[in-house]
Amino acid sequence: MASVNTMIVGLMLVIGGLVLLTGSLYLIPGLGKQLEKLAKFLGGFQALIGVIAIIVAVWKWDDAGWVASLTLLVVGLILAVSVTSALPAVGKSLAKLAKWLGGFQTIIGIVALVIGILELID
Repeated sequence: MASVNTMIVGLMLVIGGLVLLTGSLYLIPGLGKQLEKLAKFLGGFQALIGVIAIIVAVWKWDDAGWVASLTLLVVGLILAVSVTSALPAVGKSLAKLAKWLGGFQTIIGIVALVIGILELID
């Protein structure tokens, strides 16, 4: 059974992955329409989810493993792009990185969803 720390990271990866895949989830047979509705609802909290994802990724780095934590950190940066630009000193660089990573949003969303599900069932 997965530890609580692993489950938190896994849950955040699934939520972040769903938000990143908004617009593509309808392609999944059977569940696609419902997942798309959920992802659109969660998209309203995109910046908040991104900030929480960054915090959880850094906080649970040792407990959840570096692959899951690094993936969650990348997901968080992409989702919190509007917030990261407001940070003093590093904001512009983080925003530039997040926008570049956003070009791979669908791929990162799929990876996050798969790793998140694996973390939850591990």
